[in-house]
Order: sequence, then structure tokens, then C-alpha cells
Amino acid sequence: MSVSIKPCSDDVFEVTVADSITTIHKVTVTDHSLTELTDDYVTKKQLLEFSFNFLLDREPNTSILTSFDINVISKYFPNYTDEVNRWCDEG
Repeated sequence: MSVSIKPCSDDVFEVTVADSITTIHKVTVTDHSLTELTDDYVTKKQLLEFSFNFLLDREPNTSILTSFDINVISKYFPNYTDEVNRWCDEG
């Protein structure tokens, strides 16, 4: 499985997950979200890479929403924010 990320604008990214079924996701990461989640410790692309690995460890790519804001992940996975903080602290 591979994940590729292409910026569409400053805040919107196209994330392609190639597996037995390839899926494409439009994900919004605002500057505010990046600051809230990572204290600007990483780039938006790095946060997306981490977030998709987090999601793919928990569900198949076909179950991931096709369009969403990065903050929605914590609604489905309450430990997401804690995992992002731990990842930033380890980095």
C-alpha cells in the first residue's frame, strides 16, 4: 500500500491511497488546525502522512471518508489527538 499527497491549495490536499482498491481523498488542513494539533512542529504534509497511517492502521482505505477536515478524525477516533501529540513529542 502507498500513500501519495498532492496539494490542491494551501489548505486542501488530494491524498491517494493505492491498495487493492485505489481511493482518493480531499482533506482540508488549515493553518489553525496545524497549530492546534501540532503546535506547528511539522508540516501539513507530514501531518497528513501521519494521519493516514493512523487511519490505515485502524480501517481499510475504502472506509476513509472521501472528503473531510483533518479535525474530523478525532470524532471517529478519540485518541487521535493524543497520538498526534505523542508523535510530535517523539519527533
